[in-house]
This record gives sequence, C-alpha cells and structure tokens, in this order.
Amino acid sequence: MRILFWSAFAAFLIDQASKYLVIHLWELWRVREIEVLPPYVNFRYGENRGINFGLFGDGSDTSRYILIGVALAICAGVLVWIGRGKFGIKERISAGLLIGGALANVVDRLVYGYVLDFLNNSLPNWNNPFVYNIADVFIFAGAIGLILFADDGRKTAKKTAKTTAKKPK
Repeated sequence: MRILFWSAFAAFLIDQASKYLVIHLWELWRVREIEVLPPYVNFRYGENRGINFGLFGDGSDTSRYILIGVALAICAGVLVWIGRGKFGIKERISAGLLIGGALANVVDRLVYGYVLDFLNNSLPNWNNPFVYNIADVFIFAGAIGLILFADDGRKTAKKTAKTTAKKPK
C-alpha cells in the first residue's frame, strides 16, 4: 500500500503545484490565456463547476457537495478494492494516480467552489473550447491503468481453463 500512497501523494502535489504556478504565479486568472505551443498547447483559465466538460455544473452548492461526496466515495471504493485484493505494483500505482487526482480536484472544490482548469489542446483551424488540468490526466491514466492491469479473477479463470484444456490426457 505504500506505493499507492506515494503515487497518490505525487499526483496530488504535481496537480496542486501546477495550478499554483500557472494560475496564480503566472496570473492566468488575470490574462485568461497564455499560448505555449500554439495552437496545440495553450493555457486557458477555466472554472469547472461540474464534472468532465462542465456537465452537471449548475453552480449550486448542492451539486458541489454531491460531486465532492461522489469523488470521495470513489476514492474509498478503489482503496478498499485494492486493499482487499492481491494486486501488483502497476495496479497500486494506477489506483494512487486516480485517488491523488480525484483528491486534488476535491480540494479545489472545497477551497474555490470549483475545479481550476488551465490546459487546452487545439489544432490548426479547430479551436477546442474545453480545458482540463493535470489531476484529470492522472484520473484518466489511473482508470485506464486499472482497466488494463487489474485482474478481476476472470482473466485467471480463462488462463486456467485454457491450460487445463491443452494438457494431454
């Protein structure tokens, strides 16, 4: 479980540091946009009061606390699931990334009332209106890692069935 804690801590810290640097020190909150590698990578200030792409973001305190509760419940569920199973390092790191990213966004909701977003990727002749943050990247990477690496028992059962079927009698 130690590797899960440290990967969660790293994801949380990297996200919060990136937001502090870009939004507060570089004053993205004031200038609203900084071109990094235009049009592919830009920093654009965003306040996400909902879930991905602002869905369910009516801005009410009720939805804010519901989203905080859902994020904490998911973190607790992943933590219990990983704690009860026999998972390897890849699964534990993936779970840590997911939990650390989710907790970083929870802290934003508690401190600001919304999640601070600043990353934007566009293409020539296509201006993507959506922004995200490093925590979102960690959440996505952690979820994909759990899907790819976690063995829920069915993979093992299939492997056992195949090897049993191949053995000559």
